[in-house]
Amino acid sequence: MLAVVAMLGVCLPAHAHIGNKDVFEQVSVGPYKLFITIRTPTVIPGVATIEVRSSGAPIDSLTIAPLLLTGEASKHPPTADAMKRSNDDPQFFTGSLWLMGTGSWQIRFGIDGAAGAETTSVPVAAAATAILHMQRPMGMMLGLLGVILVLGIVGIVAAAAREARLTPGVQPNEGRQRRAVLAGVAALVVSCFAVYLGGKWWNVEAADYAADMHRNSELRPAIDGDRLNLLIGDPDKEADGGWRVVKNDDMLLDHGHLMHLYAIREPEMDAVFHLHPEPTGRKGLSTVLPAMPAGTYKLYGDVVFLNGFPETETATLTVPAGVSTAPLGAEDASAAPPPISAGDLGPAYKLPDGYTMVWDKPAAITASTPYAFRFTLLDGTGKPAGDMQPYLGMAGHAAFVKTDGTTFAHTHPEGSAAMPAMMLADESTMAMGGMNDMSGMAGASEVVKPVVEFPYGFPSAGRYRIFVQMKHGATVETGVFDAEVK
Repeated sequence: MLAVVAMLGVCLPAHAHIGNKDVFEQVSVGPYKLFITIRTPTVIPGVATIEVRSSGAPIDSLTIAPLLLTGEASKHPPTADAMKRSNDDPQFFTGSLWLMGTGSWQIRFGIDGAAGAETTSVPVAAAATAILHMQRPMGMMLGLLGVILVLGIVGIVAAAAREARLTPGVQPNEGRQRRAVLAGVAALVVSCFAVYLGGKWWNVEAADYAADMHRNSELRPAIDGDRLNLLIGDPDKEADGGWRVVKNDDMLLDHGHLMHLYAIREPEMDAVFHLHPEPTGRKGLSTVLPAMPAGTYKLYGDVVFLNGFPETETATLTVPAGVSTAPLGAEDASAAPPPISAGDLGPAYKLPDGYTMVWDKPAAITASTPYAFRFTLLDGTGKPAGDMQPYLGMAGHAAFVKTDGTTFAHTHPEGSAAMPAMMLADESTMAMGGMNDMSGMAGASEVVKPVVEFPYGFPSAGRYRIFVQMKHGATVETGVFDAEVK
């Protein structure tokens, strides 16, 4: 019976991916403005919890429905569930939905209010990243119930062998007593064997689930002269060398590039580069390395696959001294902040050209809480910069990185969802008669404001470094800030 308890308590180690599994989006839909938080499950099938704070035109009701992001299923949403309005805050709504499979999903929001009905969608990447532990008290209770069940089976079989054909009122003789003992022993052996087989089946199912858990693709970097060459791939026994390289055609352009690569020097985070490797044929990406200080760098490469599923591929790269003297690319960015061992950076970061980036930093920051973090770019006189330009089609970009490297999230003013996935959700919504307003997007010649907000929530307590990029004139600035999350 101990096998039952062991079987019920099996738990394999979880495989977490870099970045925040939760989605934070600011969406404008006609006159309605929504701050949406979607907390995705770590097991699939699993329940996603959804929170919405509304502003703009008053909302009478909100509904939510899950559907796949692409394919025929994206055209046939299920019956929507109503979100619950808070009794204390009429602008705050909560709800939950089951996500039944791994892949790219979207949550479709139906909005009804005085300004009319609208529809919008937010993409969600659903993947199993953990195996839930059974609570010990539950396992002990089920084990005890299993013991009682087996003993009950043994008792029933023994009683049947001893008394099933016995005339009422007649006591069983020695032969029937012996037969009952043998039948009980046989029943015990069969029951224990059944439990053993059940344990073997459970272990096979658990191993299959663990094998299907999400694992990001591998990133393999190599320096060739002054170039950095990158391959993305996955283990595959049938491929040459046991490794299958991802084709460039299997990925979507994100702000004009297949990959957004952050290189952050370890362990002090005192050098950061935001680079954009370009395709080198059907497979592989490459970029000229800019002049960068020698050291070991952690690489975070953001890519989005054809179905809208985003991943951050990671690797470690050792850069020798003097490997390159090339300047930064026109759309690349860098910063050389003080090391994290020097203490926390303040809310104002002085930039090399005399500009200053200022963070409207909250007095306290807690984990698992959604925020709209605001940053302002000031010119050399301390006034809001007047020569702002879009950077990669957005008012700004930000990377939230935990100092131990366990969390990396590349976000934009409209939210943390990948832009190609948002565009797929937008196409799906428009096909159903709805609309999404990509408020964070900016035209190439459009002058943007020197103030940008990033919706985000830190996934866990600890120390983080934040890298924020904004552009004025032809200069891409990178402000650097530190956050202690409680």
